[in-house]
Amino acid sequence: MDAWDANAEELLHRAAGTPIRVVSAALRNRALLRDALGREGFRGVLAYTLSEAIWLAGTGICDDAVVAYPSADRRALSRLVSDEHLAGRVTIMVDDIAQLDLVDAVAAPEARAELRVCLDLDCSWQALRGRIRSGARRSPLRAPEDVVRLARAVVSRPGFRLVGLQAFETQFANAHDHLPRRGLRARLHRMIQKRSERDLAARRAAVIDAVCNVTDLEFVTGGGTGSIRDTAAAHGITEVAAGSGLLGPVTLDNNSAGYRPAAFFALPVVRRPGPGTVTVAGGGYLASGPADPLRLPVPWLPEGLRLSRSEGAGQTQTPLLGATADGLALGDLVWFRHGKAGELAEHFYSYHLVRGERLVDTAPTYRGDGKTFL
Repeated sequence: MDAWDANAEELLHRAAGTPIRVVSAALRNRALLRDALGREGFRGVLAYTLSEAIWLAGTGICDDAVVAYPSADRRALSRLVSDEHLAGRVTIMVDDIAQLDLVDAVAAPEARAELRVCLDLDCSWQALRGRIRSGARRSPLRAPEDVVRLARAVVSRPGFRLVGLQAFETQFANAHDHLPRRGLRARLHRMIQKRSERDLAARRAAVIDAVCNVTDLEFVTGGGTGSIRDTAAAHGITEVAAGSGLLGPVTLDNNSAGYRPAAFFALPVVRRPGPGTVTVAGGGYLASGPADPLRLPVPWLPEGLRLSRSEGAGQTQTPLLGATADGLALGDLVWFRHGKAGELAEHFYSYHLVRGERLVDTAPTYRGDGKTFL
């Protein structure tokens, strides 16, 4: 929690007064969400599924939950449209008129609560008709005229109220500020990054102005942790979304902000196959994304241990190599860090919250609460 506090202050410093919407996928723990939302400068949650947003709003964690992605969960939609209290606290994400049709198929406008709607702008950089891309494949909404067309459809349609715009620049979310300065790959990365930044700045500003001419918006959100300083200063942005910086996962290690590692898991040594090798139980907690070394958990303490290239992190056991292994006995713990922030919570029932040398709380994760949203 000492590292958590330091990371929260770093995020607030980089946001420079722009409110931070907490990305729940990076935490997946109600106690940590409460802690973040209780700090001045943090406001609202960016949820990753509609059922999660309903649960967080219904249990009092927050009264302002924006669902980051469109939903086709008819059961959750039915719950939302039947409860005016929830409908006033949860905002759904839309990037296609067919998603509005889906809601109306669940409940006709005259028979349900009015739903809050946010439009999702695709912020990726593309060249050669999309064959070269930087950023995630998200929304089909790119040009201002496309966004305005959908905005007008929402505004004119009964049962919906357009309240927000999301412009989440995923290509900068884990931006590595300390990439090598030499080599063709590094130069190409910097060139694409610069072009992407210029394209997004102009296109996002044009989209925000165009949509605001259609209707008044309550919020325009961008993010995430890796780009929070630039996003907070961008034209028209009223809030930034961030979460992974609070826990400081491996993917942020090269970020110039210096977020401190705050989340760890420990596995016991169960075998000693030979000199310079121990085996720990479990360990195959891989991060999502492309299959590269950044998705593997990292042995942290004791220092001097590494994964086997031929076996990696295993489902039931993980061999660790290094001279340090010879000093470990059966039952000793090896501490690891996860590649990403929130996904670790899917593997454990609770987090132990520690300040200094003192255990201050044991907080159930979503899994410990009996919840699995994806």
